[in-house]
Amino acid sequence: MRPRTLLGLLIPLACAALFVRLGLWQLSRHQERAAYNAVLASRLVAPPAPVTTVAFGDSAALRGRRVTASGVFRYDREQVQAGRVSEGSPGVHLLTPLALPGTDTLLLVLRGWVYSADAAAVELARWREADSVSLSGYVLPLAPEGPAPPDAGRPLRTLSVAALEARVGAPLRPVLLVMTSDSVARADSVPRRLPPPRLDPGPHWSYMLQWFGFALVAIIGGVLLFRRQRRTERAA
Repeated sequence: MRPRTLLGLLIPLACAALFVRLGLWQLSRHQERAAYNAVLASRLVAPPAPVTTVAFGDSAALRGRRVTASGVFRYDREQVQAGRVSEGSPGVHLLTPLALPGTDTLLLVLRGWVYSADAAAVELARWREADSVSLSGYVLPLAPEGPAPPDAGRPLRTLSVAALEARVGAPLRPVLLVMTSDSVARADSVPRRLPPPRLDPGPHWSYMLQWFGFALVAIIGGVLLFRRQRRTERAA
């Protein structure tokens, strides 16, 4: 057997081994994502806890946790997150600090989505609700640091504790409370509440099947090519 013929078999087999390894890696990623989604789903159906009893040290353990909060909305320090889309329409998210009793640290509440033609400008006064509220929702951790527009009049696009504190002018808890409870305000002036986080399984399962398919093609193609070269050698 010529070395070239043997090499023509070993290269596809080596590629097949690599593809199988990549497929197994995608399988492990799929299993990790499924486990994470199961944990998040359990948090989203668990009974809510008062936000004042929640420890904010572990951000991974906070995501999706249901909480309740009571306080006073600080509309004078409200912020806008630009570039938010809902059902194909442009809009913004309204971020309203909530003053909790007994502390000067504010809790940032995402009250919901409202339409904006340019996905940036919005008439905030129209969307005000009650001042004193008792609400419920789920929390999402905020990044500690992040960029902020130099112009204080421009809406935010990315959220971070540092940027928001600079805008709000007061300390904030390191989470965003996504409000899900209904409001008793005027029906035509209530922001559209955001749905619970989507538990997407991700693309890892399809990637795994693709890598295994590549491995099968490499093996079959390598064996067929090897047999063809061997017949050519014998005929010669």
